[in-house]
Amino acid sequence: MRSLQARAARWLATASYGGKWLVLGALIGITAGLGAVVFYEALRAATHLFLGVIAGYTVPTPVGEGSQHASAHFARPWAIPLVACVGALAGAILVFGVAPEAEGHGTDAAISAVHHNPRGIRLRAVAVKIVASALTIGSGGSGGREGPTGQISAGFGSFLARLFDLSPSDARIAVASGIGSGIGSIFGAPLGGAVLATEIMYRDDFEVEALLPSFIASIVGYVVFGSIEGFSPLFGNVESYRLTDARQLLWFGLIGILGGLIGLLYAKGFYGIADLFGRLPIPRWVRPALGGLVVGCIALAIPEVLGTGYGWIQESFGLQLLHIPLWIVLVLPFARIATTGLSIGSGGSGGIFGPGMVIGAFVGAAVWRLLEPIVPSLGHNPAPYVIVGMMSCFGSISRAPLAVMLMVAEMTGTLTLIVPAMVAVGPGNPHHPTERRHHLPEPAAEPIRVACASHPDRSPVTRCRCCFRGDGSASLCRLRVARPRHCTKQAGS
Repeated sequence: MRSLQARAARWLATASYGGKWLVLGALIGITAGLGAVVFYEALRAATHLFLGVIAGYTVPTPVGEGSQHASAHFARPWAIPLVACVGALAGAILVFGVAPEAEGHGTDAAISAVHHNPRGIRLRAVAVKIVASALTIGSGGSGGREGPTGQISAGFGSFLARLFDLSPSDARIAVASGIGSGIGSIFGAPLGGAVLATEIMYRDDFEVEALLPSFIASIVGYVVFGSIEGFSPLFGNVESYRLTDARQLLWFGLIGILGGLIGLLYAKGFYGIADLFGRLPIPRWVRPALGGLVVGCIALAIPEVLGTGYGWIQESFGLQLLHIPLWIVLVLPFARIATTGLSIGSGGSGGIFGPGMVIGAFVGAAVWRLLEPIVPSLGHNPAPYVIVGMMSCFGSISRAPLAVMLMVAEMTGTLTLIVPAMVAVGPGNPHHPTERRHHLPEPAAEPIRVACASHPDRSPVTRCRCCFRGDGSASLCRLRVARPRHCTKQAGS
């Protein structure tokens, strides 16, 4: 076995770029797809047990997951806060007792691993993330599937980097490709997942080297996941949209601005709640249980905050939106911000991008509900506004607008909404990328001191070694946390 492993490592070290990443990308995609299947099934089982069997409540599901409608009422209302508390507590005990790195939403941890230690993600963290996230979200916690899946797939990429003794640069690409392929697999959006892997790594740049490996891994992961769970888009093929009135673009722009502002509030609110829980003088493993208890109490009045919420997005695509009370439509984005902070910011395990889609969807739904009776040009179909709201808010949170537009278009089968989405996503991302608080890993490479050749009188500038191309010229530092003074001329050490 060791001999075979050594031969494989030697072949990868000498193989061409295309051959190497065709093999590695396929392996990453297979493991990412299977990991997504395991997590998806674990989450579905936990949701059925906690909310279905114990609490007697059926959560709605989107078309791609059976199109199940929500229960009209809670069969056992007293059980909702109880199961949310118990599920969060069980997940927290598992995380803090076995693998503390599995705490939280997982995206930051995976991106940090890319930059700091791509070989260092333990397999036990992958296993713990699957179970803990399924317990937290399945019991009613407000969270998404993408963060856990991204960290799970990144763990498989890290394992392959150790197994085949990949170089540091190849190990980084393997972990990044794992993130994109896992998210693309579980969302049924391989193109968006591949682009996300390149766009989410840095504040204002792309990981171009990861593009081809991510495409390969995402396609393979999508095929593996779809072969087992089905290839239907998550939200089905939503009614196609055709721009018939240029005035509609004004309302898409309004949704973009509102989505960007709500996205900024979401980010600040989430980390504000996380800081608040961090200062509580109670054990860390108790904090998620406290958050889960509060989420369960909120859910008694607003059941739309339970779980992933993807089924409620499906309800908002058609005229069923009119059956949701207007006050719920208006309040839900803010309720989701609060409950996601309580569920995940408290130390629970789950994603934060998924709730961002729900928040954005109901921003778009609120605009349509309020304006449709008085603005004839708006049209009678809320779906385009809901989808563009998803793209705007989700893109604002992730700071990966291109990937998000592609992912949401793939999930809804609405590529015709790309132009309105561009109108919305531009105003929805008005903030400088350095204002982001998440995805801020420290430079992994050893810093060196360089001086600008054109201005030798200036003091040397600290840069990481990745800032230098092979020709010796300085390139812009792409690490998301670094904000050095950039030298664009010839430089020497």
